[in-house]
Amino acid sequence: MYCWDQEKECMSREQLEKLQLRRLKETVYKVYAFVPAYKEKMDRAGIRPDDIKTLEDLQKLPFTTKQDLRNNYPFNLFAIPLSDVVRIHSSSGTTGKPTVVGYSRNDIEIWAELMARALTSAGASRHSVIQNAYGYGLFTGGLGVHYGAEKIGASVIPTSGGNTKRQVLLMKDFGTTILTCTPSYALYMYEVMQEMGIEPSDLKLKAGIFGAEPWSENMRKEIENKLEIDAYDIYGLSEIIGPGVAIECRCKSGLHIAEDHFIPEIIDPETGQILEDGAQGELVITAITKEAMPLIRYRTRDLTILNRTRCECGRTHARIQKVLGRSDDMVIIRGVNVFPSTVESVLLDIPGVEPHYLLIVDRKNNLDELEVQVEVSESIFSDEIRKLEELGNLITKELEGNLGVGVKVRLVEPKALERSEGKAKRVIDKRKI
Repeated sequence: MYCWDQEKECMSREQLEKLQLRRLKETVYKVYAFVPAYKEKMDRAGIRPDDIKTLEDLQKLPFTTKQDLRNNYPFNLFAIPLSDVVRIHSSSGTTGKPTVVGYSRNDIEIWAELMARALTSAGASRHSVIQNAYGYGLFTGGLGVHYGAEKIGASVIPTSGGNTKRQVLLMKDFGTTILTCTPSYALYMYEVMQEMGIEPSDLKLKAGIFGAEPWSENMRKEIENKLEIDAYDIYGLSEIIGPGVAIECRCKSGLHIAEDHFIPEIIDPETGQILEDGAQGELVITAITKEAMPLIRYRTRDLTILNRTRCECGRTHARIQKVLGRSDDMVIIRGVNVFPSTVESVLLDIPGVEPHYLLIVDRKNNLDELEVQVEVSESIFSDEIRKLEELGNLITKELEGNLGVGVKVRLVEPKALERSEGKAKRVIDKRKI
């Protein structure tokens, strides 16, 4: 077993819950005293910090949402003076005011520790050469991975996203052993490698750590087979800390969430009610060690399942299942919930289909319609029309059987769909809802 901090990652459940409760109490007192928005929320709910006596009392506290961050833009959720904030990250703000997060010096150190855990969990060490193709800047991905990699003493290549041909050349010339980026960008890198005449056997690549967008088990197989590596899922979100909230171990049976820093809950996204372990719902996270901007019961909108059983790797922290998707990325077609990851999983089980697709939702004559554009391989696309029709009919049948809704499938030639060097765009919703 590879652990960065075995004592913390493998502590007993009793020790862990004792630590969580102490840190939760401290955090609740802090936000009540120093964050007016939290004091107002708690007063409205009739809750005082002294009411938090057990971990179960966490459920008494109100949720925090992304809208709360926007309402308190830019710094009104900070629990420390701005003079003590050493880093500020922000979302793009494409759907409204950006969400802003702040870090104290200690927050940055904790983040580096968590990323050191994550990278070590995926087999990284001081002997690794880590090519970090997550974006640097206001996006948390790049700097989060960078600090963790330096923490374990690995050699870091801070390529950020873009300039893919150069990325591939650096991977070959510098002897990259671990690649970090979005899973869709990893597949695009493979396409560029093929164009350049570079094979996986020409590289020293052993593993990839992929996150920032939902991806299916079938896409994992696709990446592992094409790049000839082990592919690990990593989870995080800037509002909580960035990447490093959870990571898979070598068992790949769920992502271990760092429970000494974050308390996870699963709720029904419609009612907000707590669900039992093993039930699928929305992940809610409370950050219990953040100094600059601790969030209480933050609704991530990510849909997953919580598993507290002990993992074969020896780590004791709870695991979350690979994220199915986001409740706010889900599209509803004639009352049916459709997730891009479900479409992806179906498509990648069908021979001749490339791992690139686009969902286009429209409304005609008051009825919702779903079109799925699917790239097919060069050999299939250049084959006779009858075979293309047969493939289209097969895809339609499989999608409709899995989704429970009518689908129009349009096969497109290889590389017809736009590639992304960051998060892939999977859905275009043209409805005026």
